[in-house]
Amino acid sequence: MERATAFRFSVPHISSNTLRASGVYLSGAFYAAAFYVILDSALYSAHGNASVVHVKFTDWLPFILSSLGMLVINTVEKSRLSSESFSFGSSSGYSSTADWQAKVVLFLGFALLSGGLAGSIVILVLRYVVPGYPMPTLGMGVANVVCNACVMLSCVSLWLAQNLEDEYSYNLQL
Repeated sequence: MERATAFRFSVPHISSNTLRASGVYLSGAFYAAAFYVILDSALYSAHGNASVVHVKFTDWLPFILSSLGMLVINTVEKSRLSSESFSFGSSSGYSSTADWQAKVVLFLGFALLSGGLAGSIVILVLRYVVPGYPMPTLGMGVANVVCNACVMLSCVSLWLAQNLEDEYSYNLQL
């Protein structure tokens, strides 16, 4: 008995619960890697760095902003963002003020997340590249950018895992 498929090998069926758990674990791994990278950079700066440049609070600030952005983004439910039904009492087109507020909060979360990544790039350029420090010292600025990129990947992974449609859920719309 042959099945009509486009590919030679069949793709195994993975349940949504397994995908959700894998996404959450992947998100945790990205966030742990981000924290490890920034902590390793700070410890290297305090104990192993021979130059006068050290990791200060300004180097930690982009990580804090990115972490706050991740927290804010992942508190918004996906169902609040797709307001397809319009209410009759509203002239703005949104079904409720909660939908509008969820979109504003999501925007602020993305602003924090992207501000953290942009801030780490600015710190890399202004504190490490422009003065022309050699690689071990320059690595502290690169670690800051890598840390914030890992927080961003962690946020994306957690958002996708949390908002994955369940196999047995149905959207009932009138």
